[in-house]
Amino acid sequence: MKRIISAVALTLFTAGTTFAVSDVISLPAKNGNVAFPHSKHMEVKQSKGCKACHDMETGGKIAGLGKDWAHKTCKGCHEEMKKGPVKCGDCHKK
Repeated sequence: MKRIISAVALTLFTAGTTFAVSDVISLPAKNGNVAFPHSKHMEVKQSKGCKACHDMETGGKIAGLGKDWAHKTCKGCHEEMKKGPVKCGDCHKK
């Protein structure tokens, strides 16, 4: 019985976390909203952890999130990895 309860709890926890982070987040910007696929970035950032972007290792708030931060952090990472959008229209969709 304990095994069944543990299995159900683990399944629910895993399903809940998967759905919570698989959404595409729409970030408002003056030149058109930016669609941010969080789950896709989590796969890439796994070696660096959540603090590569977030204030805390558990995720949550991003201090200084704005145009300058995003261009430095997001675009900079895309250029460094030679992967992902770097042109204005690639991120900003009107």
